[in-house]
Amino acid sequence: MNLRPARAEDQATITAMVRGVRLNPMDLQWSRFLVAEDETGIVGVGQIRPHSDASELASLVVREDRRGTGVGGQLVRALLAESQGKIVLFCRPQLESYYAQFGFRAIGVKEAPSSLRTRYAFGRFITRLIVGRPMLMMQHKTSEV
Repeated sequence: MNLRPARAEDQATITAMVRGVRLNPMDLQWSRFLVAEDETGIVGVGQIRPHSDASELASLVVREDRRGTGVGGQLVRALLAESQGKIVLFCRPQLESYYAQFGFRAIGVKEAPSSLRTRYAFGRFITRLIVGRPMLMMQHKTSEV
């Protein structure tokens, strides 16, 4: 498997993968994505989405037939390695232990970077209402004050 920066021609695949697992389909600019690929094509994607006072690990998707093989972990480690400052993510509570292994911990709205407080509150409301599941916000330990 190979990790590489996304190219313009990857945009349709990135969008389809993110929408396919019902993640936030907004702000999916291919230029911020890292893709994992093998001989079958793209098997995983993820991005670091910039905000005014933090960055967000976002849109992490691994193709269903490759889940549980370490693709997601490789993407997370690579994305974190090239990021600086506060890094947060939004996830389902069931994924808390998965992201904890990479140094993330759950935080509340009051601990959140100001640029993400409203997004988090709105996202929690929407995911409960439409998707029927809650959302958790986590922050990477290297970005704590």
